Amino acid sequence: MNEGKLTQTYQTAKEQYASLGVDADAAMKALESIPISLHCWQGDDVGGFETAGAQLSGGGIQATGNYPGKARTIAELRGDIEKALSLIPGTHRLNLHACYLENGGKFVDRDEIEPAHFQSWIDWAKRYHLGMDFNPTFFSHAKAADGFTLAHADEAIRDFWIQHGILCRKIGAEMGRQLGTPTVTNVWIPDGYKDIPADRTGPRERLVDSLDKIFAEAIDPKIHLDAVEAKLFGIGAESYTVGSHEFYLAYAVSRQKVLTLDAGHFHPTEVISEKISTVLMFCPGLLLHVSRPVRWDSDHVVLLDDELQNIAKELVRSGRLHDKIHVGLDYFDASINRVAAWVIGARNMVKALLIALLEPTSTLKRAELDGDFTRRLVMLEEQKSLPWTAVWDYYCAKKGVPVGGAWFDEVRSYEKQVLSKR
Repeated sequence: MNEGKLTQTYQTAKEQYASLGVDADAAMKALESIPISLHCWQGDDVGGFETAGAQLSGGGIQATGNYPGKARTIAELRGDIEKALSLIPGTHRLNLHACYLENGGKFVDRDEIEPAHFQSWIDWAKRYHLGMDFNPTFFSHAKAADGFTLAHADEAIRDFWIQHGILCRKIGAEMGRQLGTPTVTNVWIPDGYKDIPADRTGPRERLVDSLDKIFAEAIDPKIHLDAVEAKLFGIGAESYTVGSHEFYLAYAVSRQKVLTLDAGHFHPTEVISEKISTVLMFCPGLLLHVSRPVRWDSDHVVLLDDELQNIAKELVRSGRLHDKIHVGLDYFDASINRVAAWVIGARNMVKALLIALLEPTSTLKRAELDGDFTRRLVMLEEQKSLPWTAVWDYYCAKKGVPVGGAWFDEVRSYEKQVLSKR
C-alpha cells in the first residue's frame, strides 16, 4: 500500500475512533513511549557465552528444535538483534542474562563477574539508544546440578549463588547508570524437588535468608530495580517449587520489590491478565515476561490471541504503564527462524498495546459505574470490528518499519545472506 493510500485509510479510521471519543494520534504517541524488553536468549537457544558452544539447560530451561542459523558469538547475536529491532516499530530495550558476558575467551565463574564483562553490551546499547534489563543465571552450572541454588542445604553453595546475585545487582546498576534508564534485574531460580518433599518450610526459610542477603545493599531506584519471579513447577521440580507464587508475592509485598509475572509460570487454566490489577495495588512495580504456554511452560512465540490482548488492556487500563510496569518477552523457539520469532512476538505485543490504547476506556468505565452493563457489552463487542489495523499500518510506516507482512521478506533475505552461512 502506497503512502497516500495508507494516510487516507488512516484518516478514515481516525474519524471512526473519534466518534467514540478516542484520539488515534494520541494513542500512537502513547505507544511510542512504551518499550518492550527483547530477550537475548531467543537468538541462541539460551546458550550464552561462558564457554565455546555452550548450551544451557536445566531447571525447565529447554529450547526445542534445530533450525539453522543460531547465533554462535556475541557479534552474531547482536547482528540478529539489530535486524529484529529494525523490523519492530518503536524504541525498545534488551534483556540480558548473566551467562552472556564477554570474557575474552577466559572462563569467569559466576561469583566473579563484574560490570567490565558487560561493558561492550552497554556500549552497544548506547549506540542504538536502548535501555537494558538483566538476569542472574541460576541454572546450568555444576553448583546447580542437583536443582538447588539459593535454597540449597549446603551453606557454601548458597553463598556462591548469593555472591552471584549481589554481583548481578551491581552490574544491573551500572547498566542503568550509564544508559540513564533503570535496569530491572530479575531473580528467578529453579530450586525444587521432582518428588514430594518431607520438608517444605526449610528450603523457603533458606531462600528468604539468601534473598535478604542479596538485596541488603540499597541501590538508587533511578538506576536499578529488583524483581523476583515465581514459577508453578519445572522439569525436575514437578512436585515442589521453593519460589512459588505465594512465596514471591508475599516476599515482594513485604520487601517492596517488583514482582514478575511470567505468562508461562502458572497452571494451564490460569491467566496473568487477571492478576495485574492486584499486584499493582501492593507492589512497587510489576515486570511482565510475556510468553505463550502450551500444556506447560514451553515458552512458545507470542500470538495476538485473547490473553495477550487482555494483558495489554489491563496494562493500559491501570494507568501505571509509565511508572510501575515493565514489559518484557520470554520465549525460546528453536524450531523456526529465530529472528522471525523475535519479530512476530514483539510486533504482536506492540499491536496488543495499540488495540488497548484505542479502547474508549473512560466511556466503558462510565457505563459500568452507571450500571449500564448493556452499553458496556455493546461497546466491548463493537470495538472488536473497528479498523485498528489501519492505525497499525500507519504507525509502522511512520516509524520506518515494513507494513503488514513485508517484514518477512527482509527476514528471508537476511536468512539467505547471513544465517545460512553459519
